[in-house]
Amino acid sequence: MEAYLDNSATTRCSESVRDIMLQVMMEDYGNPSSLHLMGKKAEDYIKEAREKIAKTLKVTEKEIVFTSGGTESNNLAIIGSAMANQRAGKHIITTAIEHASVAAVVSFLEEQGFEVTILPVDENGQISLEELEAAIREDTILVSMMQINNEMGAIEPVAEAGALIKKKNPNTLFHVDAIQAYGKYKIRPKKQGIDLLSVSGHKIHAPKGIGALYLSDRLVQAFQPPYLGGEQERQMRPGTENLPYAMGLAAAATRLAKTMKSRDTAMRALNRQLREGLKAFPEVVINSPENAVPEVLNFSEMCIKSETMLAFLAEEQIYVSSASACGRGQPSHTLAAMGRDPLAIDTAIRVSFCADNTPEDVDAFLNRFEDGMKHLQKIRK
Repeated sequence: MEAYLDNSATTRCSESVRDIMLQVMMEDYGNPSSLHLMGKKAEDYIKEAREKIAKTLKVTEKEIVFTSGGTESNNLAIIGSAMANQRAGKHIITTAIEHASVAAVVSFLEEQGFEVTILPVDENGQISLEELEAAIREDTILVSMMQINNEMGAIEPVAEAGALIKKKNPNTLFHVDAIQAYGKYKIRPKKQGIDLLSVSGHKIHAPKGIGALYLSDRLVQAFQPPYLGGEQERQMRPGTENLPYAMGLAAAATRLAKTMKSRDTAMRALNRQLREGLKAFPEVVINSPENAVPEVLNFSEMCIKSETMLAFLAEEQIYVSSASACGRGQPSHTLAAMGRDPLAIDTAIRVSFCADNTPEDVDAFLNRFEDGMKHLQKIRK
């Protein structure tokens, strides 16, 4: 039995998303900037897509900028904010567990003369609000953090952080990488003190190659995007809009917003089933905290290297991962930041669910995992 349990890496495109994309690609394929009827119809589509995504966040449609995905959204948010506000200061705060699309950008800015404070996390992968408050200074122009960690499922205190940041320094911008959170949690940027927020399509059953950035309207005049060459996306990201994919993202986001509660119940049941099943293996140590999102469960089996176990499982058509897909081949910096020892890092496995998964998928994983433990330990001896 095949079981795909790597949904934090990417999800299967849903049929409803596929259908609207095909319609826009094959029938209503005009350029939204064209002045003829086909162009007007395309312009209406892009406006509809923007409005649908804005509705899920309770923001205005003009505050939604389409991008090629989460990585570009993070790059655009951080670089655009830093360059626009460097006269006010050059201090940036982030955390030790950020995705490479944040961490690498912050490192780049540090090379350009910005000062960076990296907040540590505790054994549950969560920052301290007290340490965040202490780190904010008069010249702090940006705080960037993820809402849900892609490896552990750990939930960061985003709402509390937003309130704290605005109280300590109202001029400090707050960017949230919500790529793993969007569709799982109700996110309300305007209520949570969030100025910029990144989302990605392929994490929520839309295609790869589409994402969005919420950019608070009050930032637009001062924002300094790294792109030039067109009027599209309010000049934030010029270039002909990827209309079919934008409609796909909107369809996926709308569907998830309507099914959030039922999906959460289903995910919690699968997570409990997996946690209970792993108790049969005394070697296993659970890395994901109890209060993590139910879609992700990370554990270390403490005896077989991750890549060896993953290869065995893949031969059995069981698909999981060891860490972030974007950190392929690299030890988990998240587990290291949480204080896990080298053996736990080397043997970590991440199982990540979506609404397509069933209890049978969990049983298949546990059965094949048991086979792998027996077979691989025997070979090792």
